[in-house]
Amino acid sequence: MASVVNHVGLCVRDAEASRSFYENVFGFTYRNTLKVEDGPAARLLRVSPPVGLTAVYLELEGLVLELLHFDREGNDPARPRSFTEPGLTHLSFGTADIGATCQLVVAHGGQVLEDTSLGTTAVLVRDPDGQLLELLARG
Repeated sequence: MASVVNHVGLCVRDAEASRSFYENVFGFTYRNTLKVEDGPAARLLRVSPPVGLTAVYLELEGLVLELLHFDREGNDPARPRSFTEPGLTHLSFGTADIGATCQLVVAHGGQVLEDTSLGTTAVLVRDPDGQLLELLARG
């Protein structure tokens, strides 16, 4: 039985700011918002109630990005993650103009990691929550 990727989930501090970032920088389109009941969310995600989960779904060329916002006390603090730490390290986006995309990243609350730049070929950036994103030149 073949499986398919359903979506990629990304925990965010501010769902509207993150939605704006991904729509304006990469061209995602809004699909829907889901307010998730605490009982099922607590069980499935192993999060102690109250969960306060709202999921915002964005789409780009078949990729669904789920922005997860937990409106509750006691969320884990953001922290830097190394590429060598097991788990998802980054999302990668092809772009026709890395420089212009970097300007959009900054304009919408992200950060360009200048020390990672390979000129017009590739660079790492961070979204407003610090998630690493790789920009690659698309020919």
